[in-house]
Amino acid sequence: MFVHSVPLRRALLALLVAAAAPHPSLAAEPLALDQALRLAEARSHQLPAHDAATTAARDMAVAAGRRADPVLKAGVTNLPLDGPDRFSLTRDFMTMRSIGAMQEFTRDDKRQARAARFEREAQVSEASRALALAALRQETASAWLERHHLERMRDLLGRQRDEAGLQVEAADAAYRGGRGTQADVFAARSLVARIEDGLAQMEREVATATTRLVRWAGEPATAALAPPPALDSVPLRAEEFDTLWLRHPQIALLARQEEVAQAEADIARAERRPDWTVEVMYSQRGPAYSNMASINVSVPLQWDRRHRQDRELSARLAMAQRLRAEREEATRAHVAQTLAMLQEWQSHRERLGRYARTLIPLAAERTQAAMAAYRGGAGPLGAVFEARLNEIDVRMDGLRLELDSARLWAQLTYLMPDGAPQ
Repeated sequence: MFVHSVPLRRALLALLVAAAAPHPSLAAEPLALDQALRLAEARSHQLPAHDAATTAARDMAVAAGRRADPVLKAGVTNLPLDGPDRFSLTRDFMTMRSIGAMQEFTRDDKRQARAARFEREAQVSEASRALALAALRQETASAWLERHHLERMRDLLGRQRDEAGLQVEAADAAYRGGRGTQADVFAARSLVARIEDGLAQMEREVATATTRLVRWAGEPATAALAPPPALDSVPLRAEEFDTLWLRHPQIALLARQEEVAQAEADIARAERRPDWTVEVMYSQRGPAYSNMASINVSVPLQWDRRHRQDRELSARLAMAQRLRAEREEATRAHVAQTLAMLQEWQSHRERLGRYARTLIPLAAERTQAAMAAYRGGAGPLGAVFEARLNEIDVRMDGLRLELDSARLWAQLTYLMPDGAPQ
């Protein structure tokens, strides 16, 4: 029984390891763009921070709309410190034990102005969240598209390296057969080395793009990428820009900040009328003397309103005016910037059509023609290498133009927090 216990345990352990190992069919699925956006939003700590700020501001709005707490007062007045009645609470007729309450009566308009100010703060937090969400989606989509296009460039260079490797073998065979020169062999090997150098650089760029995507979407971003969505349209039209900015998160944030400044001006305007405070007190004296009651009313004397309350109101109004001017200037800047991005994206789409219809087919045909001439003995091998390098450059330029167009697509599509792939 004990002889077979060790092999049995090893067999059971092997079975457990095999059961725990991931099955090939359970490998990570390709990461789609919309899934990366959801992961980035779920992983974000900035969005919950804005939510907490909104909750805090709304709680403060409720508290600011309530009356001030009453104040309980208790004390001893005119306590003797020397003589035969010292420290006595009852023998001297002037000694009183008092208890009372004091209440500040804040006017309704002032309390409403203070509550409105915090409600505007909550709206600022909501606008900040919308802006953060739009920026989060823009960055995530840009990182996803950048990695996708860089991987296409890497695959292109890999295919070109394999084809150039075949040319090295052909050049070696021709040289050994007396049909080529050693210079052709060196030229072929130089072409392969040049492509491999570009491939190594592209591998580094792909790794950097993956790291950037992992920063937003987490570890699932290391998986393969699914096919991209259609990138031939954006949810923006130049003729809609006049109403578009009502939803733009950056402009909305500036507008909410302006409303906060206006709410603070309303508070300063309400502060020009002081609040009243009422105090009621009951005082008890010795048994031989009468008890007493007191009622006090106090109100601040705004004896220098012109240089204090009025100046504070003027300052708050000036701040609101400053924010209004900044919002209008920022609106113009964002309109111009977005319109420029839209025009550039449209130009990129036209150029990509030209690459697909003309430039890339011509470069490929040039390579094929040079290869046919070399095989027929009518052209040098150097012309083949030159044509192949030209084709690689043209195809890489086309892919980099696609990458630039995809980045603009991400910026325009997710300009608004409710942006989504078309």
